Amino acid sequence: MGQPETRRRYTPEEYFALEAQSAVRHEYFDGEVFAMAGTTIPHNLIKGNIIAGLRAGARQQGCRVYDESVRLAVQDQFHYTYPDIMVSCDPADRRSSLLIRQPVLIVEVLSPSTAEYDRSRKFNQYKKIPSLRHYILVSQTAWVLEWFRRDDLGQWVYTVFSDPADVLEIPELSLRLPLAQVYDDTDVAPLQLTPEPEPDNRLP
Repeated sequence: MGQPETRRRYTPEEYFALEAQSAVRHEYFDGEVFAMAGTTIPHNLIKGNIIAGLRAGARQQGCRVYDESVRLAVQDQFHYTYPDIMVSCDPADRRSSLLIRQPVLIVEVLSPSTAEYDRSRKFNQYKKIPSLRHYILVSQTAWVLEWFRRDDLGQWVYTVFSDPADVLEIPELSLRLPLAQVYDDTDVAPLQLTPEPEPDNRLP
């Protein structure tokens, strides 16, 4: 998220009017409006690969997959964003033509300018969405996918995938997403792990 466009504060109604006539998408947080940066080619390809991997399972479960052109009401009248990818299974969201309010899964493809924001302030806001069960962060510089899953006690469980053979599986969404599929045809290289040095067993 970039710098506020001006120092003035906007009402939600003013923000919606701005979005309706602007060629650039904006996020809204507590009266401030932020222009969203453009995306890179790897970002675009990774996003497309994930959407393709999500769609069949989501449809099987009566859910829908939305891309970054669809706005999320994180908190009505207070915080609106455009996540890279969302999955919602809520009937009210299916009837809505403007806003998603009950996502079960959100994906953000990280970039250097937004990575810290996506991990901290934005995630802390997303945690307030009662329906959200899965938050996924995807690197566009190496094969790394981070999965935050809300368990039955409301705690967030963290899992990282970085091996080319790794597969993210979410049974309740009929999701099986191999890491290799996420990065297919992107020219992003797998994470290179430095092997531990062999112990020196020679006698002195």
